[in-house]
Amino acid sequence: MRRPRLIVMSGLPGSGKSTIAAGIAKHLKLPVLSVDPIESAIIKAGIARSFETGLAAYLVAERLADEQLKLANSVIIDAVNAEEEGKDVWRGLAGRHGLEPIVLDVVTSDVALHQGRLLSRVRGLHGLDEVTWDMVQARQKAATEWTEPALRIDSADDLEANINAALRYIEARSDDEEG
Repeated sequence: MRRPRLIVMSGLPGSGKSTIAAGIAKHLKLPVLSVDPIESAIIKAGIARSFETGLAAYLVAERLADEQLKLANSVIIDAVNAEEEGKDVWRGLAGRHGLEPIVLDVVTSDVALHQGRLLSRVRGLHGLDEVTWDMVQARQKAATEWTEPALRIDSADDLEANINAALRYIEARSDDEEG
């Protein structure tokens, strides 16, 4: 049996990481734990949106991923993961399971495409406003680079080609851990 994999999607809002995560999940038949819907559920339960609801969403995703990894099931995390605090959640989880996170860092080189995605996006998440371009730029200023190996995926490129590149990277990183 292969070791489980902790696949961590990373990228600014509207970069296309959720779409790529869904494609990977479909191919590998893995669950995607997405932080934004978790935070939306926390808010829907009556807890006012705050820094703490965002942190709680990361911690809920971490706990759910931990339970899957304990069962030797792989999992995909879908979160912005821009700041070190977010990255550290997944580093710690991977370390507790003797794994290296498999990081897929999604960017959009075409600014007009990225802005257009944000303008047309309607996620309908309770209590979460749609993200604006100004919010993305502020988040980008606070972002740090991953210190772990990461595959940079440009979502301005063909979706299927990006999913296939991600699948090859996941397989190669999995083989590295096995070997």
